[in-house]
Amino acid sequence: MEENDKVKRFDTCEAVLKELEALGTARTKKVYVGNGAQEPLFGVATGAMKPMAKKIKQDQALADELYETGNYDAMYFAGIIADPEAMTEEDFDRWLKGAYFFMLSDYVVAVTLAEAPIAEQVADRWIKSGEELAMSAGWSCYCWMLGNRPDEAFSSEKLSSMLGMVKRSIHEVPVRTQIAMNLFLTTVGVSYKPLHEQALQAAKEAGPIEIKREGKKNSVLNAFESIQKEVDKGRIGFKRKHVRC
Repeated sequence: MEENDKVKRFDTCEAVLKELEALGTARTKKVYVGNGAQEPLFGVATGAMKPMAKKIKQDQALADELYETGNYDAMYFAGIIADPEAMTEEDFDRWLKGAYFFMLSDYVVAVTLAEAPIAEQVADRWIKSGEELAMSAGWSCYCWMLGNRPDEAFSSEKLSSMLGMVKRSIHEVPVRTQIAMNLFLTTVGVSYKPLHEQALQAAKEAGPIEIKREGKKNSVLNAFESIQKEVDKGRIGFKRKHVRC
């Protein structure tokens, strides 16, 4: 077997890293760095990872090895090929500990957790942690779950209580948690029909959220308006076919 054929199998961490490096672009890297990514990273667009992910499918051992490299692109790709059902609470805590900014906590760790059978118990614990990215990941995980799992998979009473928690505290929590909480209001209002009206009312009472970030212009989030836009489009009850790419 030729060396090129071995590389195309992507069965080692080294092979995957080599391919990711080849797929990286300076332009994408600049965007990721602007959002908080740190070296090492190559700047690989998520779409460019799909052919390699299709060949690997799921490989938890390889995913763990890639995540531990600390390379942003490798960590993101780890989330794509991970086997959520094989991961324990300790595994998810370890991944969260390595998630140094929101694109990892909310779009890698939370997304992967959303496909795990232990998702709610882990997310609930993170929400109560008092740590910005852990809370953000917890709320984001619920958003990913609500946007994919059937309504009957959730407790309306529990989600109702969570809406109340968001309404009371969204203006007091750290920025990334505010953003995730705002998205939770929107997601319940759009993707969970039993509490659509309650979510809409909670969003109205919470009001607009002004997001202030150092070095960037302030922005305003408004879950009430976001839900209303989806109402106008007839998208209430929307569910994704898949959580991960």
